[in-house]
Amino acid sequence: MAKTIFITGASRGFGRVWAEAALKRGDNVIATARNLSTLDSLQQKYGSSIFPIQLDVNNREDGIAAIQKGFHHFGRLDVVINNAGYGLFGAIEEASEADARAQMETNFFGPLWITQAAIPIMRQQRSGHIIQVSSIGGLLTLPILGIYHASKFALEAFSESLSQEISQFGINVTIVEPGGYETDWLNGSSKKSNPINAYDRTKEYFNTVMGSQNFDPEHTGPAMLKLIDAENPPIRVLFGNVWPVVKTVYEERIKVWEQWLDLSISAS
Repeated sequence: MAKTIFITGASRGFGRVWAEAALKRGDNVIATARNLSTLDSLQQKYGSSIFPIQLDVNNREDGIAAIQKGFHHFGRLDVVINNAGYGLFGAIEEASEADARAQMETNFFGPLWITQAAIPIMRQQRSGHIIQVSSIGGLLTLPILGIYHASKFALEAFSESLSQEISQFGINVTIVEPGGYETDWLNGSSKKSNPINAYDRTKEYFNTVMGSQNFDPEHTGPAMLKLIDAENPPIRVLFGNVWPVVKTVYEERIKVWEQWLDLSISAS
């Protein structure tokens, strides 16, 4: 049975890959983008199976309206994929108030508003799947991405709480945590804070680490469809071969907690 899937940021990157993967197999896709013309080729190819909506996820009212429009157009809302987002590059000291607020508006508040709008529909259906696109950067950190990490940690936190609240209504929540993919995340869709020279060496290290971004985003299409079709989807899933890095980081965290356990207990 065809599913109806709402995807934010469907014009490029992961969103584009997932929209086309779903459309190819016969699903209905509500595809949002800031610029509707970027979805023209998909509409020409898939016709009435795609319902494009112009949307800036920073606008709460427009996000709510987009969910309602998509639902009324197809009559169902099976899956919501909160994919729209961008990276802010800059040391914590470099981030202006405008930089930090804009990052949180898109990466945290945008998914929050879309999620809030989708829940009543899915609750009434007694079914649904909300997929939040986080990042390996929602699990561990690097220098120069502190504000971005904060936005993804926040997304993961509210989504984990959400899963405990709405599972009783037959609604699943999954947090997708991709590693480094060859999308335009590092370039076209990212932003940079005004630089301070004192952090030049730190940025050289950061650029070396980020140079290993090499996974093929096309491979995430089949993976996303399997996730959508899963009878009991996970609360978290990694995309890309990043498990060794995540495992090492979490083992180190446990090690430090255990080393300081006596102090922790003394504070009880």
